[in-house]
Amino acid sequence: MLEAISAFKGFAIEATDGKMGTVVDFLFDDETWKVRWLVVDCGGWLRDRKVLIHPSAVSYTALEDPELNVELTKAQVEASPEVLEHQPVSRRMESRLYEYYGWDPLWDEAPNLVPAPGAMASPLSAPPLFGLQASDEPLNDDAASEVGSAASEDDDAHLRSVFDVIGYHIHAIDGEIGHVENFLFDNEDWTLHYFVVDTSNWWFGKRVLISPQAVRAIDWSDRKVELEVSRVQVESTPPWDPLVVFDEIYAKQLHEHYGWPGSRA
Repeated sequence: MLEAISAFKGFAIEATDGKMGTVVDFLFDDETWKVRWLVVDCGGWLRDRKVLIHPSAVSYTALEDPELNVELTKAQVEASPEVLEHQPVSRRMESRLYEYYGWDPLWDEAPNLVPAPGAMASPLSAPPLFGLQASDEPLNDDAASEVGSAASEDDDAHLRSVFDVIGYHIHAIDGEIGHVENFLFDNEDWTLHYFVVDTSNWWFGKRVLISPQAVRAIDWSDRKVELEVSRVQVESTPPWDPLVVFDEIYAKQLHEHYGWPGSRA
């Protein structure tokens, strides 16, 4: 089932022996558009430390019950490899987390029904900093120097913060159409299936769904997404009502309109 990912921000994370923390962000892979990590703030019980939890370890019932359950103890989390804030997440660190918890890095690697686009990472863009989004305060000179010295070829340049990308400007072939307001993601395989685009500055406040398949390029430094669709295509897209459950009928209409392969509700 597809749901708006922003609704999960602030959800409690319940370990087997009590509340572990709250969800503050999601890190996704810009090659596959799958959420690879939940960023969890453990609060005062763990010295305000943030930890990464793999989606395969998470289960939940419904949005009406704002918590996610993990089959972990608080002691396990406390003893886990520590990820330093304001430093890029490295492949080595990810490997250590997989090994420590026994998580499968190839979890749910079956082909998507909606093919994902190729890598969108710019060679000029730095990998994301763990625990720091673009809207946060800039680093001071000492912290920036520390980050620079810590960065290496081992940094995972394909990891992106969901809540950093929210707000990016969306450009069609012939002009800007709005900004990223949210993502619809599959709560089973944790794939980001659609951008929710707010067109309020162009098209009377309409909201439309755009698949990552339509992405031509992303400029991470300028916070801009470029699409292979026109404004006319967007204006004639099948109407979407965010208060109505996204279903296979609407998915088929949407994909046929833009000529995107596959559909997934």
